Amino acid sequence: MKILAVIDMQNDFINGSLGTPEAQAIVSRVADKIKAFDGSIYYTRDTHKENYLETLEGKNLPVIHCMEYTDGWKINADVMGASQGKKVTVIDKPSFGSFELMNAIAEDWEGEIDSITLIGLCTDICVINNAMNLKTKFWNIPIIVDSSCCAGVTPQSHNNALEAMKMCQITII
Repeated sequence: MKILAVIDMQNDFINGSLGTPEAQAIVSRVADKIKAFDGSIYYTRDTHKENYLETLEGKNLPVIHCMEYTDGWKINADVMGASQGKKVTVIDKPSFGSFELMNAIAEDWEGEIDSITLIGLCTDICVINNAMNLKTKFWNIPIIVDSSCCAGVTPQSHNNALEAMKMCQITII
């Protein structure tokens, strides 16, 4: 079984409070990748509550984003729509990485995973965190990041994250 993890392709990261031109540019590629993907799809959704600014993340990044149930929290409609008719799991996560993502994949596909591919936002924060978690959990399964379907906070930090993941034997395509 092949797994596709679509990390935080939410409105706030695309054209909302933390949106970038680079994030906007990957939406159609991400949707195309999802449509063509033959396997199970896991979406993560960055999820914050009203106390966000009181959290450590909120103190370090005091920009309100992905507040639960707001439009900015929702996964981009084109991206979500691309998975219609496929096996999809959506996981809300309060932090950069998600142990719940790792555990859900492990429980759903015990011993049957051929590869796990990650795409989404932001390469240098949530994608790298989840890729490293998955590499740790599934150390003998290829973990792949499709760089054409990822964007970072900046192009430089995107490239830095890709290089760091390469050093940890995560395949970058």
